[in-house]
Amino acid sequence: MAHYALINSDNIVVQVIAGVDENTIQTDLDGTQVGGTSKAWEDFYASRPWFAGLTCKRTSYNKSIRVNFAGVGGRYEPNFDVFIPIQPYPSWKLNYTTYQWEAPVVHPGNTEEYFYQWSELNKEWIKVTVFTE
Repeated sequence: MAHYALINSDNIVVQVIAGVDENTIQTDLDGTQVGGTSKAWEDFYASRPWFAGLTCKRTSYNKSIRVNFAGVGGRYEPNFDVFIPIQPYPSWKLNYTTYQWEAPVVHPGNTEEYFYQWSELNKEWIKVTVFTE
């Protein structure tokens, strides 16, 4: 099963759908063949009346296509052909190599006893104790 992101004119992902694998070819009742490539399926889904005005781009959970899996509210960067997740906090900066958002302070690393949660107010990682019974 393949996944496709539907993108508005501002390059914001508005929907992600499960679709047909890119190498699958289907024949419509009128004999028209559809598919065979990612581009063919992207064009097919974008041409559906219910997706009017939207662009369709293939995305992948394993991040093998367009760097990141597309998420609703994230954006598509056509100049680099990548999906960029939603910025989690205003202070975080985009890493243009990984296309991931990074905190201004390096994460200290979680342990079995503690995990760290970002505090945007203080611009730091706050240690949180893991409770176990």
